[in-house]
Amino acid sequence: MSSTKLILDHVFDHEAQHADRIYLTQPLGQGRVADYTWAQVLDQSRRMAAHLQSHGFPRGARIAILSKNCAHFIMAELAIWMAGYTTVAIFPTETAQTVGYVLGHSEASALFVGKLDSWDVQKPGVDAALPRIAFPLAPESALLDYEGWDEIVARTEPLAGRVQRDAEELAMIIYTSGSTGTPKGAMTSFRAFTAAGVGFADFTRAQTKTAEQGRVLSYLPLAHSFERSCVEAASLVDGNTHVFFAESLETFLQDLHRARPTVFISVPRLWLKFQQGVFAKMPPQKLNRLLGIPIVGKLVAKKVLKGLGLEHVIFAGSGSAPLPPELISWYRRLGLKLYEGYGMTEDNSYSHTAYGEFAQPGYVGVPQKGVEVRLDASGEVLIKSPGQFSGYYKQPELTKASFTEDGFFRTGDLGERLPNGMLKITGRAKELFKTAKGKYVAPAPIENLLLSNPMIELAMVSGVGQPAAYALVVLAEDLRPRTADSTVRAQVEQTLGALLKEVNARIADYEQLRMIVVAREPWTIENGSLTPTMKIKRARIESDAAPQIEAWYASTGRVVWS
Repeated sequence: MSSTKLILDHVFDHEAQHADRIYLTQPLGQGRVADYTWAQVLDQSRRMAAHLQSHGFPRGARIAILSKNCAHFIMAELAIWMAGYTTVAIFPTETAQTVGYVLGHSEASALFVGKLDSWDVQKPGVDAALPRIAFPLAPESALLDYEGWDEIVARTEPLAGRVQRDAEELAMIIYTSGSTGTPKGAMTSFRAFTAAGVGFADFTRAQTKTAEQGRVLSYLPLAHSFERSCVEAASLVDGNTHVFFAESLETFLQDLHRARPTVFISVPRLWLKFQQGVFAKMPPQKLNRLLGIPIVGKLVAKKVLKGLGLEHVIFAGSGSAPLPPELISWYRRLGLKLYEGYGMTEDNSYSHTAYGEFAQPGYVGVPQKGVEVRLDASGEVLIKSPGQFSGYYKQPELTKASFTEDGFFRTGDLGERLPNGMLKITGRAKELFKTAKGKYVAPAPIENLLLSNPMIELAMVSGVGQPAAYALVVLAEDLRPRTADSTVRAQVEQTLGALLKEVNARIADYEQLRMIVVAREPWTIENGSLTPTMKIKRARIESDAAPQIEAWYASTGRVVWS
């Protein structure tokens, strides 16, 4: 990255050169939206920056945002940066306990309360003395209790000029959602965040091969590195991307059709749910047959993508967790160029991506521009990225332990590389477990084999110290309500029994599964089984399953209902 411009420099350029270009579109409910041009975004951010400065917080003070994705999240972040401060964004689904921990650990000086579903539950985690500002879409109780964004902006003169931040100053502290333990605060400098934004903006333009305004739908949590870098940072650098926001889960398809995205990024859980939604309307065998017919196949594929709201997508990406190769192939058969990527909070998600000739399903592609990678003797993936973080906040020992002597970050992921540089992630070092057979089992590749079956929405392979490994699965959403019917249940057992044989035939004998257990309840963010980015929380699920393990292994069935 040769450019010395930082992210705010790019933003000020867009303000000056594209003042009237629409940058953000926010749904307001009942089909109404608010459009914000670059001039309007910067005017509001400058006024809020001046207001924040009036509090007299020291330079670098941490200002927190607790909100779902919305236009004011990005405006608030720009205001925080222009005022000389550092952002701490908290996942909008976190518990009061975690909200309190992050605010306390980061020593936050103020809090923006935004669009939320559970504010009254989260509110007890916030110190009563902490200054708060409510976004326009905040819950009614917050709008009544705290000063509102609109009233502050209306009475405050905007901060003038092109504010400069030092490259090594902290732009943000991202608290990792974490599948285990207490959240860690990854410190990100303006240099690193800009590098990720420039990298993603350049990459996206190279893939879409167009100078026209790009369109994206922002719905994965902006509190997470993946969305923050791929959508926010890239759009702030590019200046010619129209960012739309989703209103709610219920309106998601409507939001997608409004945005007509040209670039769409998601996570495996949602790619799988999209596919299962298609299969709920048309059985896989019938769709497969139609796709194989010349001319008809193309029309059917186009209709399926249009139904999903993805017919304009030029480049589609997936990250956060492994994507089953069969799923990638299925989307590509529909004509959607779906590619896997790999990154983590510690490199601002700027690490690897598949594209063009480097797109073999099952691989996460090749290093992004400027990224260095190597495998150590144990197969652990080591990364040095232009987007590299500055360390864990208040945890110097952990920071030191996370790097090699020559500055490569220890990812904790195990991988294999092809001669052309393509990387395959084979599992997490910490997720490896031994059964009574004494050999390590890597759960992720086996889980991907299970997830290729449309009956299964989520899967976890476990079995520490047991005679053999087992799989615990959550059935597809449309199937779950019908399992009370004995005929449907028998069909599920037959299909999963056949899947078990098929999976076991493809893996080593010491990895083979004793059974597939069907979970009684789905795993959700709300019940603590999934992280905010929809990764499974293994320790939590294993703990919940522990009382039943003995009974499962004592049963003679190969498919067990928990």
